[in-house]
Amino acid sequence: MSADRTLPYGTWPSPVSAADVARSDAPLEWVGFLGDAVCWVEARPEEGGRGALVLADDDGTREVLPGWNVRSKVIEYGGRPWCAVSARREDGLVLVDGSDHGVHHWRPGAAPVRLTPADAGAEQRYADFAVLDGEVWCVRETVTDPEGRDVSRHIVSFPLDGSAAADPSLVVARAASHHFMTGPKPSPDGASIAWIGWDHPDMPWDATQVVVGARPTAGEPVRWRLLAGAEPESFTQVDWALDREGVLYAAGDRDGWWNIDAFGLDGTRRSLCRREEEFAEALWRIGQRWFAPLADGRVAVVHGTSGRALGLLSPDSGALADITTGYTEWPALATDGLRLAAVAHAPDRRRTVLRIEPTSGRVDVVRAPEDVHDAYATTPYLRTFRVSEGIDVPVHVYPPYHPGVSGPPGRLPPYVVAVHGGPTSRSYLTMNQEFTYFTSRGIGVIDVQYGGSTGFGRAYRRRLTHRWGLTDVEDTIAVVAGLVADGLADPHRLAVRGGSAGGWTAARAVGVAPEVFRAAVVYYPVIAPALWRTEGTHDFESRYLESLLGPWPAAERRYRDRSPLTVADAVTSSVLLLQGLADKVCPPAQAEALLDAAVSVPGGIDYRTFPDEGHGFAALDTLVTCLSAELRLYRSVFGDRDAGEDPAADHTKGNDR
Repeated sequence: MSADRTLPYGTWPSPVSAADVARSDAPLEWVGFLGDAVCWVEARPEEGGRGALVLADDDGTREVLPGWNVRSKVIEYGGRPWCAVSARREDGLVLVDGSDHGVHHWRPGAAPVRLTPADAGAEQRYADFAVLDGEVWCVRETVTDPEGRDVSRHIVSFPLDGSAAADPSLVVARAASHHFMTGPKPSPDGASIAWIGWDHPDMPWDATQVVVGARPTAGEPVRWRLLAGAEPESFTQVDWALDREGVLYAAGDRDGWWNIDAFGLDGTRRSLCRREEEFAEALWRIGQRWFAPLADGRVAVVHGTSGRALGLLSPDSGALADITTGYTEWPALATDGLRLAAVAHAPDRRRTVLRIEPTSGRVDVVRAPEDVHDAYATTPYLRTFRVSEGIDVPVHVYPPYHPGVSGPPGRLPPYVVAVHGGPTSRSYLTMNQEFTYFTSRGIGVIDVQYGGSTGFGRAYRRRLTHRWGLTDVEDTIAVVAGLVADGLADPHRLAVRGGSAGGWTAARAVGVAPEVFRAAVVYYPVIAPALWRTEGTHDFESRYLESLLGPWPAAERRYRDRSPLTVADAVTSSVLLLQGLADKVCPPAQAEALLDAAVSVPGGIDYRTFPDEGHGFAALDTLVTCLSAELRLYRSVFGDRDAGEDPAADHTKGNDR
């Protein structure tokens, strides 16, 4: 293939298949140590998205329990599903079996021992574990209805010896300080326990509280007290200092950014390093970690705005020194007190598991990503577009790229605008195989960090307060206008895609600006907010709309007026709508409301459902079907199709050329 080959945008032959995307972009998460070994959970799309617990040591890499699905469903989005029992490898680990939510103790060379009752009379989920003197402490969620809306949560403990499996009374409720809680964090001496809690209608990025209590005697409740959060503030992580007694580190946004402070047990508070950048993220999953205290007194931190660096922070001086790694995003971080383990990636690197020696700065690759046609991946870059408020909206630009093909001179490429979910979340400026699937075929992608996204301080997050359906849509349309004005994209060949809250924005954008977008791809969306708040979602997000749209019923009109349903009759774009029938976050009734309302869409909406998928697709067949359908849609509306190319062949041949 010669370097000067010219073909119409959107028709470039690419070896990157949808199956390649599903396998290579599968999540790597929940990293940690088991003795000298590094462990993590990685999804297996070819096995329905099973979470495999993988161990790497000097003898190689292998699964801890082949065939097990190590996953917690706490708050539906999940929580940390395993922890090491101690610093000794032979003591093994505690883990969740995702098939029935049971907790087990596994030791090398022995069969797992069940620790929790198999039949508790209700669905009980566990996450975010700590082991103290032969007892496991964690957060437990009890769900008593199929929709996941009738839920209670407790900090509980149970014996490590397995006796509670036969005697449910040995699972002891220790505290219920708030409706939502993270798992308990014991101090190094075991004398104190701390956690984060919050109540409806707050979400964890709005306001949470830090509580602490003395560790009680056997069977007694924790007498907890409020340590921080009397005034509204979002705390997203707490961890104890390892080198000084009674000092708790917490990431809070008192000054508008998630920075780390040190708290004494008497309530004194001291800033470690005050900067206008984030040292934490939105707490979507219980047990997430962005800083890690080390035994030598320093704190390993992940910090930044558009992109992140890994640094070492001195709590006494506030000095922050970054470790040179070449990686710019750190979605998972852990320590054994001496070393760091992390999942990291960058614009030119996909997800990788690393082991890092903080003192020397040595970085070892523990689990390298498989090279799946990486030569075809574009290198994304960051830029901003000014919107009407005079605010700069960050975007990640993924230009079309192919090592052997270019577009026709004088022609501009089509672009797909990607809108992340959340909406209180963000996306990463990294090598993205899903985007490579399109860019390697001559279709650019621009990833919008619209107002409300995390990573840019509390004020930027609050641009979306009571303005969901306005700010997100306006920013998306403004970014597209800037892309066109800069001569980067063909104004007649634009599409928008998004899932969950991103699906809301995509569905509304094609109704608000039908002249801008030729197509929309909508994954498991929120569509009818009034229905979503009462019957449409699970407990964790059941009052999320109070910050996004306003309190009910005072804001009832806003719930109606902002819905994509109000502009559905203006949609003239082609729409692909994709929905999991087992979704408890955005149930099928949401997608079906759009299907019923958008009667003006030429040829109707292409609606596809997947019986076993929940919120966020995981199975290989599902992912392949969806990406292949997306590509067909874009080619049909963008024109310049290669008549000899059939995207559907990807599903059977494993190669979409």
